[in-house]
Amino acid sequence: MSTVEGKRELTGRHVLAIIVAFFSVVIAVNLTMAFLARSSWTGLIVENTYVGSREFNKKVAEGRAQAALGWKSELSMADGKVSYRLTDGQGHAVAATGAAVRFQRPAYESEDQEVNLTLQPDGSLSAPMILRDGLWVVEIHVEAGLDRPYHDKRRLTVRNGTIQ
Repeated sequence: MSTVEGKRELTGRHVLAIIVAFFSVVIAVNLTMAFLARSSWTGLIVENTYVGSREFNKKVAEGRAQAALGWKSELSMADGKVSYRLTDGQGHAVAATGAAVRFQRPAYESEDQEVNLTLQPDGSLSAPMILRDGLWVVEIHVEAGLDRPYHDKRRLTVRNGTIQ
């Protein structure tokens, strides 16, 4: 290697090393991002978008019919137990026989959990459940003597084992 006035000369080996290092970083980042994308949520909401769009109006009508009932719901979590209660427009407990609850993370599926709630002596529905802190989407299907299960879906935050 020759030096001219204390400066180093750029050789073909230096250029090759720079190019190899650059593309190595690009490939490593791409592989990392591909792995993370593959291991997280698939993004799939419906298998067939055409069928999903055809059912949209039916789901809207069902939602309006359910809203017309005037029922109110209460979801709580404490001491490792999730509880759910439905009341009618006058505040009386709705006679529910059971419910299925699905807790989902908004962005990935690895921590999703489903539990069946059972009727308790006080009229509420509950089951043991422990969730990690963070954001959750909760979907509840309650058997309450209707033609179709009562459907409740909400987004919530869990902190220290309780719903915020």
